[in-house]
Amino acid sequence: MSFFNPILTGGLTLAASLAVSTIAFAASPAPAPPAPAAPAGSDRITNPVAEFAGIDKITGRIITFDVYIDETVQFGALQVTPRVCYSRPQNEQPKTDSFVEVDEITLDRKIRRIFTGWMFAESPGLNAVEHAVYDVWLKECKQKSDVPAPDAGKSGATKADGAKADASKPAATKPTPSVAPDAAQPDDAVEPDTTDTN
Repeated sequence: MSFFNPILTGGLTLAASLAVSTIAFAASPAPAPPAPAAPAGSDRITNPVAEFAGIDKITGRIITFDVYIDETVQFGALQVTPRVCYSRPQNEQPKTDSFVEVDEITLDRKIRRIFTGWMFAESPGLNAVEHAVYDVWLKECKQKSDVPAPDAGKSGATKADGAKADASKPAATKPTPSVAPDAAQPDDAVEPDTTDTN
């Protein structure tokens, strides 16, 4: 019985000390509320470019491509459109995510949404797009790209078109034919359809 005496005494001592510390903790004044934390996402950086990687499972070719926010890029039969792309500063743990919409162009030329959601660069398998032929995943978010911004191409074209539009009449008016009105009327009755259905 002498063997169990020290164990029993040690167990009683441990139980007594736990009871005293619990009572002391309960009697202590409530801790001051913690300082309000910074709002979630305050450290994140909003980026204008999302970099994706895609694999063509037929050829085995992996392609990396940049997409500007709210622009659509076609990769095979998929159209990828990032809506936002967030990253963290270099001195913090990487956390890169993007909200992306991916559409598939079917064989009958219809567009079908196959993915809408968040992609995470640190966990590419978590929400990657898995298609029968193509897979797409987020690699990173960037501030710059080697691909020219879509606004740069449009602004140059708009300025050139704007200069032409100011010099000419509104586009809604038809140009007047150079032939006599009597000869032009039969041709005006049947105009060729120049609209493109694609």
